[in-house]
Amino acid sequence: MLKKLRNKKTRKNIWVILTTLIIFSFILWGSGGLIRYKREVGFVGEIYGKRIPVSEFKKAQDAVRNQLFIQFGNQLSEILKYINLEAETWDRLILLEEAKRRKIKVSDKEVIDLIQGYPFFKNKKGEFDIKEYRRYLFYGFHTPARVFEEQIRQNLMLYRLFHEVTKDVTITEQEVKEAYRKENEEIDFDYIASIPSDLQGNILVKEEELKEYYQNNQLEFKQPASFNLEYIALSKDDKELNLKLKRLKLGLSKKESLTNLTKGLNVELKETGSFYQQQEIPGIGWLPEVYKLLVKLKPGQYLPLINTDKFYYLFKIKEKKESHIADFDSVKEGIKEKIIREKARQKAKERIENCFKKLSEFKGNLEKIDLNQIAKEFGLKLDTKEKIKYGTYLEGIGSSNEFWEIARNLKEEQLSKVIELESGFYIIRLKRRNPISEEKFQVEKDRFSQYLLEKKKQQDYFKFLQELRKKAFSS
Repeated sequence: MLKKLRNKKTRKNIWVILTTLIIFSFILWGSGGLIRYKREVGFVGEIYGKRIPVSEFKKAQDAVRNQLFIQFGNQLSEILKYINLEAETWDRLILLEEAKRRKIKVSDKEVIDLIQGYPFFKNKKGEFDIKEYRRYLFYGFHTPARVFEEQIRQNLMLYRLFHEVTKDVTITEQEVKEAYRKENEEIDFDYIASIPSDLQGNILVKEEELKEYYQNNQLEFKQPASFNLEYIALSKDDKELNLKLKRLKLGLSKKESLTNLTKGLNVELKETGSFYQQQEIPGIGWLPEVYKLLVKLKPGQYLPLINTDKFYYLFKIKEKKESHIADFDSVKEGIKEKIIREKARQKAKERIENCFKKLSEFKGNLEKIDLNQIAKEFGLKLDTKEKIKYGTYLEGIGSSNEFWEIARNLKEEQLSKVIELESGFYIIRLKRRNPISEEKFQVEKDRFSQYLLEKKKQQDYFKFLQELRKKAFSS
């Protein structure tokens, strides 16, 4: 293991795996994944029935951020726009619990060897430089050496956990060949398209239809409770925080207005704007305990002081609207647009189905089919696409995946059945299949096999992580 850690390629693989986990974790959780967690004073939630203190959560969050900084450097601020840092922190805590359960250990020497291998800790001669190390930790990571080294130990534990979970994952020759073909084989095809959006301009909707739809679909127009909050935020980094908290509590006891409290504390009075109970609080995020209180309180009332990782919040309900059915006039245009879309889609479907019936009359005489003439007959479009790979984006259509999958099972000049996609309805005719180069495949086979194996391992690991999440939050 020690030799592997000294190897530059292996060090890179460690961070590739760890970073990939971050990206896929974000996809799987989604931006609203943390609404399920209950915050309590001094605690951010629970995993495996164990309450997680704010301090422990913050340490794990710093570790995630430092891990990203190692991988992305000065691009970190840009990367953080696309990552749910809070969700990543929960995943780290869950995985570390699993690593401890499996008794995964990392020695001091392994930690030192890995740290000494990072290029940003080396001098111009390529040697590890303790001064450069301390300087980088202070100015780059803003982390004490002892804390950073423990983070690296945990990262290595996660790296080992990944390999322990995925060590038995294998791929067959057939899987490699099929996946390579999927990524490299190209197809040329003609297609007839019936696009609903092209037909919307000619569709009329009567007032009676709108009212009938409104009456028959009342639940569709049910609006959840909505709120607008005024609030002030006291940063935990403020040197006068304790003094301001005392002033705030004194002001509340004297029933001072929020405006006066704001002036006395020298902070900005903010407003969330209207939001629904199922939405994040604008500019703040998910605060589950706030939603529970909002349902019970009335406009003009204050919420108890809310303690989060970085701020103390004082909220006051400015406006509150109970759940209700939206009135007809407010949803009329939306109903009209929906009916037009539905009618246009039905009309587009009928046109291409009639076109397909006409094409079916030719049976096996494919050479007699003039697609251009038939497309015009039914008011449809005809176009050609060449050298299309699996995953190619097709302008006005979307992903080529379904076309590619269907085309691979057609013979040249053979027509497909009607293909229904979100963008419309299509019939394709395969013109040419451009097969992979066997010679090129043999040259790239080993590299591609390794890539495919790592991809399969990651997929298996993410399934494993999802199962861990279920157990962690159901305990």
